[in-house]
Amino acid sequence: MEPVAYPAESVEGWYALHQMYTIDRAALREVDAHERDALVRDAIDTLESLETPDGGGWTRVVPLTGSRADVMLVHFRATFDALGEAQRAVHRMVLTDYLDPAYTFLSIAEAGMYHLTAKVVRETRESGGKVGDAAFRERLAALMKKEAETEHVRKRLYPEVPADMPYVCFYPMDKKRDTGQNWYALPVEERSRLMMEHGMSGRRYAGRVSQVVTGSIGFDAWEWGVTLFARDPLEFKKIVTEMRFDEASAKYGEFGEFFVGRVMAPGEWLDEL
Repeated sequence: MEPVAYPAESVEGWYALHQMYTIDRAALREVDAHERDALVRDAIDTLESLETPDGGGWTRVVPLTGSRADVMLVHFRATFDALGEAQRAVHRMVLTDYLDPAYTFLSIAEAGMYHLTAKVVRETRESGGKVGDAAFRERLAALMKKEAETEHVRKRLYPEVPADMPYVCFYPMDKKRDTGQNWYALPVEERSRLMMEHGMSGRRYAGRVSQVVTGSIGFDAWEWGVTLFARDPLEFKKIVTEMRFDEASAKYGEFGEFFVGRVMAPGEWLDEL
């Protein structure tokens, strides 16, 4: 029997980890000057070494404003194991003794292939084929492979940090699974239409906001993470407000906590401590 709501396929790139910490400033003030200088040097060396690791990816330090956490470390890595090593390197810093974990988010850079999945579903039905069979999967895989090699998709899967966009906003999100508002019960053609509309809203901010979408199903309680970069933090309010009026968000979107800050060099951040 053909599935009523065929899942949209996706392609994946770098793994991602967002680590949020609060700083135990009272304990840090009790550390004598010599020991404090040593832990600061150790932290700078570690964080600078993580910024551009071998094998691809990056790490950035983002001090936060208006959040329950003080700082967010954002890591992207080519493999899951490399991401784990970045986490362990942070934990080995003496400074971590004075950082209390507030939140973490594990995910992987993702490009949802709603349009391709809907296209192959439609073509299969029109030709009298069976959605989900071997011929269907082979056709879809070939189209996805070709799409994944395009420059546009590669930028989504292997995102770089925009040099001229120092402000960062991160939030997790879900699609609703309520009775009468179940994203996962919609036909793939309808989900494709909704996501196309949603994407058009985002494109109006090209050059002002850079967006990285990471998938977290199977990795976190939330289903996706969104990391935004901008020159002006006001753009975060503008784009999130506008996109919430899209049907995909207005009917089916649920949003978690927002974390907003500005990228700093490790030494600059530690000097402020």
